[in-house]
Amino acid sequence: MSNSGASLKVLYGELNEQVLASQAVVLEQAGHKVQTAVGRKAVQDALSKDAFDLVILGPTLTRDDRHHLPYMAKKAHAETRVLVMHTDGSRHPYVDGNTDTGESMERLLEKINAQQTKTAAAAAGR
Repeated sequence: MSNSGASLKVLYGELNEQVLASQAVVLEQAGHKVQTAVGRKAVQDALSKDAFDLVILGPTLTRDDRHHLPYMAKKAHAETRVLVMHTDGSRHPYVDGNTDTGESMERLLEKINAQQTKTAAAAAGR
């Protein structure tokens, strides 16, 4: 898979280590620099130490984690985009995009590219 946009610095969090490892590879192959985090505490630790262009919260995180972590991402760095890989992300005020649980990685990459377009348009309007 090739990346149709610029490379992003991505923080990708899941609770399931196997899911995280396999899907992070796809994101890296698309040209993104990916830091992984297993569980809520690891995501929060990463957010406190570094800034990211995009935070992806995977479906194996708990519902509570997927609800709490978008706030934490925006609190740490207001410009960070948050994408939740679960339908409950569509109702969250701090989530910039979401996918249905179980959608393909190809669909996730489409969402990431859409977020890049929004970010570029916002930056050009400043």
